[in-house]
Amino acid sequence: MNLSTIRKPAKANENRKRVGRGMGSGMGKTSTRGHKGQRSRSGSRIMRGFEGGQMPLHRRLPKRGFVNIFKKEFQIVNLSRLAELGVAELTPEVLYDLRVISKKDGLIKVLGVGELSAPITVHAHKFSETAQQKIAAAGGKAEVIAVKQPAPLKRGKK
Repeated sequence: MNLSTIRKPAKANENRKRVGRGMGSGMGKTSTRGHKGQRSRSGSRIMRGFEGGQMPLHRRLPKRGFVNIFKKEFQIVNLSRLAELGVAELTPEVLYDLRVISKKDGLIKVLGVGELSAPITVHAHKFSETAQQKIAAAGGKAEVIAVKQPAPLKRGKK
């Protein structure tokens, strides 16, 4: 390839379509919109998924399953990852600062994958049984942080 063989890409210098500029342009009168109908009107915008009044596909398909809106999502941390850190006391703030967890206010569960050599104190919302046993065997502590419960809804007269 050299400079004398380079060509501009196809349609690089085409002008934009100018509609409604007289019959001689070939795009006058109806401005390429055809005659009548919803799409010929000014300001027309058809909503996404609209099928001309027919029941749209996303409404024809049945809804399946159950979504629990009260589900608690835990951030999982393995003992092997905690052992790599070399910190004696691990709290959610420390884990967040060390980029072990991604949500500062999220719930944390410690699993017993891996081994501990040094005693550590871990503050988390949940521990698996094997994690508790391995932390205790290494001489450390597994301290459970109480999960904050939402306030109950008040019903009845005020």
